[in-house]
Amino acid sequence: MRQRLLSLLSIALLAGACAGSASTTGPNFGGGQPPQHHDPTPPPAYEPGPTRDPGVPVNPETDPDQDEVSTFGLDVDTASYTMARQAVESGIWPDPSTVRVEEWVNAFDQGYERPTDGTFAIAVDGGPTPFLAENEVLLRIGIAARDVRDRARDDAALTFVIDTSGSMERQGRLELVKDALRVLVRELRDDDTVAIVTFGDDARVVLHPTSAAEADAILYVIDRLRPGGSTNLEAGLRLGYELARETLTENGIDRVILASDGVANVGLTDGDSILASIRKDAAAGIELISIGVGMGDYNDALLEQLANEGDGFYAYVNDLAEAERLFTDDLTGSLQAIALDARAQVEFDSDAVATYRLLGYENRAIDDDDFTDDTVDAGAIGAGHQVTALFALRLREDIARDERLAVVRLRWTEPEQGRPAEIATPVRLRELSGSFRQTSSHLQLDALVAATAEALRGSSGAPRMSVGELADLASELGEDLPQTDQVHEFLTLLDTLASMEE
Repeated sequence: MRQRLLSLLSIALLAGACAGSASTTGPNFGGGQPPQHHDPTPPPAYEPGPTRDPGVPVNPETDPDQDEVSTFGLDVDTASYTMARQAVESGIWPDPSTVRVEEWVNAFDQGYERPTDGTFAIAVDGGPTPFLAENEVLLRIGIAARDVRDRARDDAALTFVIDTSGSMERQGRLELVKDALRVLVRELRDDDTVAIVTFGDDARVVLHPTSAAEADAILYVIDRLRPGGSTNLEAGLRLGYELARETLTENGIDRVILASDGVANVGLTDGDSILASIRKDAAAGIELISIGVGMGDYNDALLEQLANEGDGFYAYVNDLAEAERLFTDDLTGSLQAIALDARAQVEFDSDAVATYRLLGYENRAIDDDDFTDDTVDAGAIGAGHQVTALFALRLREDIARDERLAVVRLRWTEPEQGRPAEIATPVRLRELSGSFRQTSSHLQLDALVAATAEALRGSSGAPRMSVGELADLASELGEDLPQTDQVHEFLTLLDTLASMEE
């Protein structure tokens, strides 16, 4: 798995490579007039084919007698869903290679109860769904992290690495990043600090660590950012981490926040060394958050893998409303990491479960033997985060309601103490409902969202129904689904996809 991630980054950095340089001498704000927010030239549309992309890898259906354990790193990324929504709003069919089931599901609030004590609470439920085979049931494993109010969190040292290359002028990408940063500055506390590195042909420090109490000075620098030049992403990240290391706090929150379209075309081609550097800095407590913007030539794979390696999370911003949600709720509300290298392991009982298949998390797989190896990288979980994992199960016949189906284990490292922690809970048949209508509204939504994602990526695990049929089933569910603006937005997206498919 690690070699595959290294290859992804190496390929991305090899494209159009030539010599690049990094400098910390003096700010470079560029020149010219501020770009417009919208590029009149739309990005190229992705045309759906009759089989979409059958080459998209999926987790196999597994017999517990052959392998009873499924192990994976927890994922709180949501970029895949937001990207797809932006594509559909632009009249573009989502690219199957960017559709990741777990990110679609985790984009929605799950309503899990927060733990009253301890770091995590585990919830399990499930039942049959119309999106799986008749002899399959859906198992939902929900994980809720404890919440930490903003006044209780540690001071934050944020180093922004902002792409100011020429490609960021398209579709107003840089202007959207600047709008998002303005939102963030208003949310920070006086004891927090902000530093800004920009990169185009080279990388420069345009704002040394500055107290958030000096908001006007920070906003002045943000306002003067201009796009231009090539994309030396490698130089930008190296300089950003160098600056973050210089200001590394003893007990505070240290983040490098990359905002880019990921279109790297200049810089060193040694992908192995940059990833090794990111892992080392992550181990020291500097987490990387990747924030993507743009469509068309946007590099989703690179930004996702960078966040994975940096023990952070990956999000996509397509408009100011999404930026405000990300920077007020997801970022400032969860800066306090409560668990590092968090991973899950589900051990299935072969006496009750004939086969199982994990929906999504393909690039979060961890070797089963590495579950207790705390040197193995996995996900960082912030305060208040929720994570969902879905399994399609085929059950044995005539099993008792009290029969144990599986055991769910979570393992992570406590950030402050630096020591491992672990909890476990059993899953019994009685926790699964007898029919789809008897399941909770959130599980019904998750089943529909996951089925839509699987249909879009056209994998071998996709439901045997079209997007139009999924939209019809969604209409039948009606008020059984959670009644939120986010859910209504998804239903509109599903209807639009159905009309595009016709």
